[in-house]
Amino acid sequence: MSKTALDTPLPKTTADALDPAYSPLDQLLRIMARLRAPDGCPWDREQDHASLRASVIEEAYEVAAAINSGDDDNLREELGDLLLQVVFHAQLAREDGRFDFDSIATSIVEKLVRRHPHVFGSENIASSADVLVRWEDIKKAEKGGQESALDGVSVGLPALLHAEKIQKKAAKVGFDWDSIPPVIAKVREEIEEVEAELIKPDNQQLEEELGDLLFATVNLTRKLGINAEAALQKATDKFSARFRAVESLAHSRGLQLETMTLQEMDVLWDEIKSHAKP
Repeated sequence: MSKTALDTPLPKTTADALDPAYSPLDQLLRIMARLRAPDGCPWDREQDHASLRASVIEEAYEVAAAINSGDDDNLREELGDLLLQVVFHAQLAREDGRFDFDSIATSIVEKLVRRHPHVFGSENIASSADVLVRWEDIKKAEKGGQESALDGVSVGLPALLHAEKIQKKAAKVGFDWDSIPPVIAKVREEIEEVEAELIKPDNQQLEEELGDLLFATVNLTRKLGINAEAALQKATDKFSARFRAVESLAHSRGLQLETMTLQEMDVLWDEIKSHAKP
C-alpha cells in the first residue's frame, strides 16, 4: 500500500473511485478507507474483526464452490469477495495503527522467499513431497521449535478439516494404523458405542460418542486418500438434488410432501434414485 494512494483525498464520487490514475488494488484500498471514513457507510463503520469473522469463512467456501463449478466468471467474482475481506481487516488494523495492507503483503512475500530456499537459494529439492517436508522444517524453526507433534494446526478450521490435519500430524510420528481393516473396525466399534448409549435412560455421553464416530470416519477417509470435507459436500449436494427431484415429482402428481408418510416419500425417492446416473 503506497502512502500516496491513501494520503490523497479519498474518493467521493464514482469517477473518483474509479480514477485510472490508481491501480485496481489502490482503488480498492481507497474505497475501503472511504467506506470506513466518518462520513462513509454506517454498516461498514460498525464492523470490527470479530463481526467479520464469519464472512471470511463464508467467502472462502464460496471460492471453493466456484472452483468446483469450473465457472471462471464466478471464481473471479468470489476471489474478489475474499480479497475484500483481507482489505477490510487491513483497514481496521490501519486505523488502529497496528498494521496495514502493505505489511500483510510484505509478510507473505518474506515467508514465501524464506520457505522456498530451493527457488530463491542454493538448496536442491527434487519432489513436491520433499518441498512439503522442508516447508514444515522451516516453519518449525521459525516458531522456535514445537512442544507437540500436533502444534501448528489452527483451531479455527472447520471440524472435519481440523480432525484430518490433527490425524496427519500424529501419523507423521508413526501414530497411525498401517492398513485399512483396523480403521474400519474402529468405525464399527464407534457405531456400537453410539448404539449402546442410545439404550441408556440418560445418554449424556451421546454427543461424545457421536464425535468419536465422526473422528473415526474422518480417519478412514484420510487413510483412503479421500478428503472428508469434499466427500461430505458431494453427499450433501447429491441429497439436495434428489430431494428437490422428489419435490418436483410429487408436485407433478398433485402430491404434497407435508401430507405424505415417510414410506410414501421413500417410494418417490427410490423412483428418482433408479433414474439417477450410477
